Amino acid sequence: MALSAIIFLPVVAMAALLFVPKDNVKLLRTITLIVTGAQLVIALYLWANFNGGMNGVNDPSSFQFKEQHSWIRLDAGPIFGKVAIDYFVGVDGISLPMIILSALVCFIATFASFSIHHSHKGYFAMFLLLDAAMMGVFLSLDFFLFYLFWELMLLPMYFLIGIWGGPRREYAAIKFFL
Repeated sequence: MALSAIIFLPVVAMAALLFVPKDNVKLLRTITLIVTGAQLVIALYLWANFNGGMNGVNDPSSFQFKEQHSWIRLDAGPIFGKVAIDYFVGVDGISLPMIILSALVCFIATFASFSIHHSHKGYFAMFLLLDAAMMGVFLSLDFFLFYLFWELMLLPMYFLIGIWGGPRREYAAIKFFL
């Protein structure tokens, strides 16, 4: 449950930002700060309750805090057979430091984002979508789910670079996307 919370809490907050008036910059910042702070707390909870003795990357029983739900089932014909795509997330010794680091960087980046001068609502919405996608990338154990989160990261990064980037932001955004 903690893993789904750390992934989808920013998505829920992003949806909540849609109902905040664009002139209320303080509330937009506060919601983003609270959500990234909550993510950091959840990441630290995972770290505190992680069993370092369960190691191994190829053994599914070594993943901790696992959540697995049936998602897509297809019959791909006689060549590929039955295809199963699951919502399967978990933590291992490699992904845990990345989760903690991502949560910490997003929390600090929220403070750095207070210097944004235009389109605050769009910025914080894209920031939270990027945050959710990053967490999904590091927690996914199903390759299709990993790919989905990886591709989802490209969209907000493109807009964050292209709209709120530096002097050559359009050029940088196109280069990033390519």
